[in-house]
Amino acid sequence: QVQLVESGGGLVQAGGSLRLSCAASGRTFSASVMGWFRQAPGKEREFVCALNWSGGTTYCADSVKGRFGISRDNAKNTVTLQMNSLIPADTAVYYCAADRDLFYSGSLLFKRSQNSYDYWGQGTQVTVSS
Repeated sequence: QVQLVESGGGLVQAGGSLRLSCAASGRTFSASVMGWFRQAPGKEREFVCALNWSGGTTYCADSVKGRFGISRDNAKNTVTLQMNSLIPADTAVYYCAADRDLFYSGSLLFKRSQNSYDYWGQGTQVTVSS
């Protein structure tokens, strides 16, 4: 099992940057696909970015591609979401998630659904002002 705790959210002006961190505990973290999702008020939770267990392959939604980046440090059991050029539409609660499918080697295109993830953090609020 994996426990996840997000941090780094806050209020930022449009055009600014934030760095979200997800601290994980559990023996299987380093073998799991990790993802970031977000949920804006009144909207469904949506996929943001994911990366494979080694961190060598990443995939981000078109809405954030070129602005957001995802990385991991398996030695420190952390996953990071670097968010640049933020816009008001990025305002949401951001969630870190872990997949129970260990050493997954398939395409991350199949890891865009929240149903692919078994473990979730409590979320961290990101607010982008115009």
